[in-house]
Amino acid sequence: MKPDILRQSSAPRRVSDVLGLRIIDRYLLREVTTSFVAATVILLLVMVGGAVADLLAKIARGRIPADLLFTLIGLRMVDALTILMPLAVLLGVLLAYGRLWRDSEMAVLQSSGLDLAGLLRPLALFALPMMGIIALVSFWLAPASDRLSQQLMQEASRSLIVAGLEPGKFVDLPGRDGQIYVGEMSADGTQFKRMFIESERADKEAGKTRIDVITATHGYLYHDADGEGRYIALQDGFRVEGKLGEDDFRLMRFVRNDIKLPDSASDDNATTLKRSAPTAALLEASDDPVMRAEVHWRLAAPISVLVLTLLALPLSKSSPREPRYARLLIALLVWLIYYNGLLFGRSWISQGKLSSAFGLWWVYLPAIALAAWLIWSGQRLKRPRTATGST
Repeated sequence: MKPDILRQSSAPRRVSDVLGLRIIDRYLLREVTTSFVAATVILLLVMVGGAVADLLAKIARGRIPADLLFTLIGLRMVDALTILMPLAVLLGVLLAYGRLWRDSEMAVLQSSGLDLAGLLRPLALFALPMMGIIALVSFWLAPASDRLSQQLMQEASRSLIVAGLEPGKFVDLPGRDGQIYVGEMSADGTQFKRMFIESERADKEAGKTRIDVITATHGYLYHDADGEGRYIALQDGFRVEGKLGEDDFRLMRFVRNDIKLPDSASDDNATTLKRSAPTAALLEASDDPVMRAEVHWRLAAPISVLVLTLLALPLSKSSPREPRYARLLIALLVWLIYYNGLLFGRSWISQGKLSSAFGLWWVYLPAIALAAWLIWSGQRLKRPRTATGST
C-alpha cells in the first residue's frame, strides 16, 4: 500500500484534486514555484538597477526626457523577461530540489516509493504552463514593448522637452556646464521664444574659462537629413564670447545660428527595427536572414524552459555535506555556455553563416542529451565493492 503522501485524494474538491495531484506533487510544485518567484524578483531587481543607472546617465546628457524614466524601465523589464525567466526556472528548480537533497527529505521520499517519474511529474506541471507564458511574452509582449519604447523615444527626440526645458525656468545645459532659459514654448516643444544660453568650457592652453552667451528672439527644433542629428535654429539674436578675466570679448549679431543637441537615445537602425517587428511580419519575410534569426530567437525562450528544467533536475542532486552553493555555481556556468551558444547561433543565422533550417537545435539537442545522461547516471546503482582477499 502506498503512503498517504503518494496517494490521490478520494473526493476531488479542488483544482489540484481534479488534476489528480498527490500530496507530494502539490508539495514539490509549491517549493519549485516559490523558488522560481524569488529568483525572478531578484533577477528583475538586478536588471532594474542596471537599467536605472543607464537611463539616468542618458537623462543627464539630455538624450532622453526624465518623464519617460519609469515608463522605459517597465518596458525594459518586459523585454528582459525572455532572458530572465528561463534562468529563473533553472535557479528555482535547482534551489527547491537542492534543499530537499541537503535536508535529506529527498531520501525519505525515495524510500517511501517516489521514483524518477514522481520527480518529473511536478516539474512537468510547472514547466509546461511556464512555457506557454514565456512564449506569450517572447512572441507578443516583448516585441510590442520594444516597439513602444522606440516610438516614445522618437516622439521625445522631436521636442525640446527631451532636454528638460521648461518655459520660464533656468535649467542646466545637458552634457556641459551652463544654463539655458526659454521664455515661451509651443505645446509640442518644437518652437520657442526668448531663449538665453550661457555655456562655459575650460581653455587648457590659456588656463582660463571661456564663456559663451547666446540670445535669440525665437527659433525652432529640427532634425538633420538623416533623421538622427537634432539642432536648434536660433533666429534674430546676439552672441557674446570671450575669456573670463580678459577684455577681448566679441559681440556678434546673427539672423540665424544653429546649435546641435545631444543625439537621442533611440536606436532605429534597420536591424533593430526588424528584430522588434511583429511575429506575423517575421514569418512572412522568409527571405530575410535577420528576421529568420529573430524567429528562432523568440522560439528559444519557451524551449529553453524545458531544456533548463531537465538540466536542473540532475544538477540539484547533492549530499548534506556538500557546500550550499556549489551546484549553483555549476548551474550558472552551464547557463552561460548554453546562452552564449544561443547568441552565436542567432548571430550566425542573421549573417547567413548558418542555415535557418538548423536553427538553434544544435544547442538544444546536446543540452537535452547531457541532461538525459546526467539523469540516467544518477539513477544507476553503484556496484558493491568486493572485500580484498575474499574467496
